[in-house]
Amino acid sequence: MSISSLVMFPPEFREASIVFSATKQEKFTLTSASFRFPGNMGFSQDLFLIISTLVILLDVATAACSNGQCKILDECSSNQDCEAGLYCFSCPAGFSGSRCVRSTVTNQFKLLNNSLPFNKYAFLTTHNAFAIDEYPSHTGVPRITVTNQEDSITEQLNNGARALMLDTYDFRGDVWLCHSFKGQCYDFTAFGPAIDTLKEIEAFLSANPTEIVTLILEDYVQAPNGLTKVFAESGTTKGYLFSLQFNPRKQVKGIAYQWNYMVENQYGDDGMKAGSCPSRKESPPLDDKSRSLVLVNYFRWANFVAVNYYKRSEGGGSFQAVDLLNGKLLCGCDDIHACVPGSTSGACTL
Repeated sequence: MSISSLVMFPPEFREASIVFSATKQEKFTLTSASFRFPGNMGFSQDLFLIISTLVILLDVATAACSNGQCKILDECSSNQDCEAGLYCFSCPAGFSGSRCVRSTVTNQFKLLNNSLPFNKYAFLTTHNAFAIDEYPSHTGVPRITVTNQEDSITEQLNNGARALMLDTYDFRGDVWLCHSFKGQCYDFTAFGPAIDTLKEIEAFLSANPTEIVTLILEDYVQAPNGLTKVFAESGTTKGYLFSLQFNPRKQVKGIAYQWNYMVENQYGDDGMKAGSCPSRKESPPLDDKSRSLVLVNYFRWANFVAVNYYKRSEGGGSFQAVDLLNGKLLCGCDDIHACVPGSTSGACTL
């Protein structure tokens, strides 16, 4: 089993991008007045109270916000009711009906200091970003595997995801993205050729030259230069790859071995036990200070917050978690919006 990561910076942004790989091969009250009818009108007092209540409720409903005016946790009937950065979502476990919840991240680089080291920022990360609901079969065989997202790669990036976790496999003579097991991809676990997703990422970076995207690859590719070839063919190696050696005379760019740079906590149920924080089997210990980046599954202090279905929440969700992390990392506040511009000393406005 192998894990890789790729940090991609467009040419206009220091001509840098990292691909991390975990194999050394390559490397997110009613006060309805109790009216009393005369007894001969045929209405019971209780019945009238119910009718009156329904009329008032209906009137309140029709007077609710709409047309982009609804704020977070306001009731809504469609995405168009919610203000920018929100969408209309139903979460029976958290609230009744449908309400506006967050759908985009805060751009920490525009809001605050944009010149700190890379590991001083937190990024929304989509776990198995390619395993998308209703993604069409590319094999002609019905897919029987778990999905983890509902938006396309482009939609994830447009909504602020800045790290994508992808699983790469040898399949049908090429590199494919699969949500599979035992290091093998099958017709019923395959999503599609990796080049399609990489081209989608390259198109986003080309259109957004100041953005940084990190790819974290769980890499099972055994074909010689398999990853190098697919990245080259997708166009993502031209000006995007991060320099692995900072030498003014010679720059070496390519896919970096993940565990030289990053630690990660255990995923799944074993990573959710109270009072326990084990590292992933392949990862160095979480307290290894020689690794400057931290990836978490679920929520602990980190640079990358990896989540399934990144937009689903009871309000702020993963977006608020990233705001909290960036607030703590950049200025010591509980929310990046509370940071005083230019301050890193804990000066908070909220």
